[in-house]
Amino acid sequence: MSTPDTANKKRILTGITTTGIPHLGNYVGSIRPAIKAANEAIARGDGDAFFFLADFHALIKCFDPDEIHRSTRAIAATWLACGLDPQAVTFYRQSDIPEIPELAWILNCSCAKGLMNRAHAYKSAVDMNTTKPDTDPDFGISMGLFSYPVLMAADILMFNATHVPVGKDQIQHIEMARDIAGTFNFKYKPIFTEPCAVVDEDTPLLTGLDGRKMSKSYGNTIPLFGDGNPQIDPKKALRKAVMQIVTNSQAPDEPKDPDSCTIFEIYRAFATKDEIAALADRYRQGIGWGEAKEILFNKIDGEIAPFRERYNHLMTNPKELEEILQMGAQKARRESSKRLEKVRKAIGIKPLAKLK
Repeated sequence: MSTPDTANKKRILTGITTTGIPHLGNYVGSIRPAIKAANEAIARGDGDAFFFLADFHALIKCFDPDEIHRSTRAIAATWLACGLDPQAVTFYRQSDIPEIPELAWILNCSCAKGLMNRAHAYKSAVDMNTTKPDTDPDFGISMGLFSYPVLMAADILMFNATHVPVGKDQIQHIEMARDIAGTFNFKYKPIFTEPCAVVDEDTPLLTGLDGRKMSKSYGNTIPLFGDGNPQIDPKKALRKAVMQIVTNSQAPDEPKDPDSCTIFEIYRAFATKDEIAALADRYRQGIGWGEAKEILFNKIDGEIAPFRERYNHLMTNPKELEEILQMGAQKARRESSKRLEKVRKAIGIKPLAKLK
């Protein structure tokens, strides 16, 4: 469904939760493809893109103020260093747009509780509690977790995003945003565009150092630029992490299966088809794990190294980072304030009369 102000216009919107430090899985699964898609859309002239730091969302699962602050800084620097152009896109911090939490409350007032009851994260938490004796089903569940999909809907609908790149586990939230938009449009007037989830089936999900999915919650990630501490050499940190990838006990000259190897899986996300085929052949002939890890490190470093200087500069110049975010907030608020005014009028919150 299109509204008059978004007809025939493609708008990409991506949010990045400010918990943890960006790692290789984030880069391959989100950062690289999102920047590429935005740049292509802008180059074609058929749309624009919004990228935001979701620091309100971070409060749902992180209660360490220093961690939120440190993560916000590192994530902002990472996206900019990896090629996000703040002049071409709108890059802002969620908490700098006061219209978003106001819209979230308004949407809460028309959103059915039953819809939130079906949210995967909430249901999973309730299911876990029901397995414990003498435990309330809602034990430990905050209203932030319960109403997370409404805040996410506000993030999307505030800017009438048409395309929202997400992982498969987030598709439900986009469907909920569509439902919330449709309910509001029906009750009041058609203000919101119903967004579409964009899932890239070809985007790889990287395995971590221990063989499980690469995730900061497992502590098995490969950092892009170290741990966020500008005093630590990020190249050395990258190499150290790659060398810690768990392998089996096969001897160097034994033939190996590339398709069951974490090193090879990560290599595929960075190499060309010819390079992948060549390394696969080396595996089948026999290759030492140390050599394979060195090949992987050099391939990753070849792509990441050009970003390091920009990253280090931004990390040691937080004032510049803040100026970029404030510039993005001004761009975002030019639109969010206008849309919220339309919403307020639609629900009856408006001046009683014009004053001189």
